[in-house]
Amino acid sequence: MTVKNFTDDEFESLLSQYDYSFQRGDLVKGVVCGYDSDGVIVDIGAKTSALVPAREARIDTTKTVEETLAKGNEYEFLIVKEEDDDGRFLLSYKKVALAYAWKELEAAKENDEVLQGTVVAVVKGGVLVETKGVRGFVPSSHLRAKDMENIVGQNIELKILTLDPQQNNFILSNKKVYADALEESKENMFADLQVGQVVEGEVVRITDFGAFIDIGGMDGLLPLSQMSWRWVDHPSDILKISDKIKVEIIGIDHDKQRVSLSLKNLEEDPWLKAKEKLNEGDKVEGVITRIKHFGAFVEVFSGVEALLPNNEVVDYQNKNNCVLKVGDKVNTTVLKFNPDDRRISLSIE
Repeated sequence: MTVKNFTDDEFESLLSQYDYSFQRGDLVKGVVCGYDSDGVIVDIGAKTSALVPAREARIDTTKTVEETLAKGNEYEFLIVKEEDDDGRFLLSYKKVALAYAWKELEAAKENDEVLQGTVVAVVKGGVLVETKGVRGFVPSSHLRAKDMENIVGQNIELKILTLDPQQNNFILSNKKVYADALEESKENMFADLQVGQVVEGEVVRITDFGAFIDIGGMDGLLPLSQMSWRWVDHPSDILKISDKIKVEIIGIDHDKQRVSLSLKNLEEDPWLKAKEKLNEGDKVEGVITRIKHFGAFVEVFSGVEALLPNNEVVDYQNKNNCVLKVGDKVNTTVLKFNPDDRRISLSIE
């Protein structure tokens, strides 16, 4: 074996190839050489290979060290500790990746982007999610999922509510994604809606004053007065939740994004038929539909109510020693008929 003797100049030139001035806090580029039990071995151009401990090698916990830092590829690292007893620098890929991830998240918040996140744990008041390697918190009030016990491991869409890298404060919302999408859908729908248009909808809520109908992503109000030509005491008398019905759009408020609907407009106007068949002086049998202090309303034609004044009600009750009530059939005479104003006055026999 031949041993070459170097001159002083040759030896100094050889050493200069390994000259470096790395120190803690520096960002360096290095090529992954391999892996050992301690972590990832990286060539950064120092006398010896540097080490990336396993805990500093990845931010995505779903990937292995080998998947994160592939052998032969060059990456950027942060020197977290200067040479140890073995002359190796300790590096962190995780800290560099996290710094870039926070920058990406800041841009995502500014642009109101939708992010994909994985639910990693259920905690008090919400869930922890991981997106771009950063863990954030989603409050229960901002989750669409009802059964949070089965949500771990699920991928969900998110939008950023608050973001503070300095305080490691990262709060997101799952509901906001759908709320914003629904708002955009509403705006598009309003542009297409027209008064007089007939649409199909589903009954989603019933109140004393009407029912709310989902007409394809937005709710319109069907007032009690627009449900039928006949008297309706309560919306639940003719509708129930989940009923599919066709309704006519009778009003649109673009500023308040409200739509008014009618069910009775899709039925033939009974007053038009009444105008053809009823005349003043006609004898008609009717059914009492409601009683007020000023008189009783009597349905004298399907969907057409006429007023029997209170004095007529009182005289009849005194004469026949009875009390009229809703549902009673009575024989009446048409005293006045004004079809244009939709008013009929009666007397009782």
